[in-house]
Amino acid sequence: MSEEKVVLITGCAKGGIGYEYCKAFAEQKCRVFASDIPQRMQDMLDLQSDDNNIETLELDVSSDHSVSSAVNSVISKCSRIDILINNAGIGSPGPLAESPLDDVRKAYEINALGQLRLIQHVVPHMVSQKCGKIVNVGSVVGTVPTPWAGSYCASKAAVHAMSHALRVELRPFNIDVILVLPGAVRSNFGTNSMDKLVNTDWKLYKDFKDSIAQRANASQGCKSTDATLLAGHVAKKVLSPKPPKQIVYGHMTGLFSLLSMSPLWVRDFFFRTKFKIK
Repeated sequence: MSEEKVVLITGCAKGGIGYEYCKAFAEQKCRVFASDIPQRMQDMLDLQSDDNNIETLELDVSSDHSVSSAVNSVISKCSRIDILINNAGIGSPGPLAESPLDDVRKAYEINALGQLRLIQHVVPHMVSQKCGKIVNVGSVVGTVPTPWAGSYCASKAAVHAMSHALRVELRPFNIDVILVLPGAVRSNFGTNSMDKLVNTDWKLYKDFKDSIAQRANASQGCKSTDATLLAGHVAKKVLSPKPPKQIVYGHMTGLFSLLSMSPLWVRDFFFRTKFKIK
């Protein structure tokens, strides 16, 4: 590359996919700004080094003030942001009929509105520099929602809808919008989701406790794709002169593609069987 690209990435604590995105873009000679909430800054310490061209900063995607402060910090140092990777996200396991609305609201706030909040703060700078790339991380379950994770699936479906609209809306400004649909990728996501179930006492669904836990950790099986492979693949695609509109990568993406084309009764039968819902 003839010019060092400035990349802002959200959700970069160690153990997550964002951590690997940081390393992957740094390996491609980009100047990377790795961000996460204040409580997780310690989990990014070994990312920051003069040798790897990665800097860390606090960024809470649910806060307008935090987002504005982080974006302004990058602009003050580099005068530009070439690529935004909207990676921050949280799990939201549980049946929709019993999930606390506060939990559902938090999933939407971080997974969907958090991405849009970053976009609204970054786009004016990309417009002024007459180019940019926005990478929104969705999920295969945003296309084919599963039981026991309805609010998470819905928040990712919202990301998909916003990305498809933004891709057309931002075309006049020479800004590419790229939607990433990971499959089952190895990270701490499953562990974090399982932790949210520890003290949960389902009433209507008490007989499905094990099935709900199975879904919370479903992406972390032995065949799950290594996060390093996903991050490297995405970085190369995003940095290409003509990036794809969508990047689908990882274990189970083929299955979910097939399910997306299947009749609803086939899809329902598959999930009812997998998660023992009679």
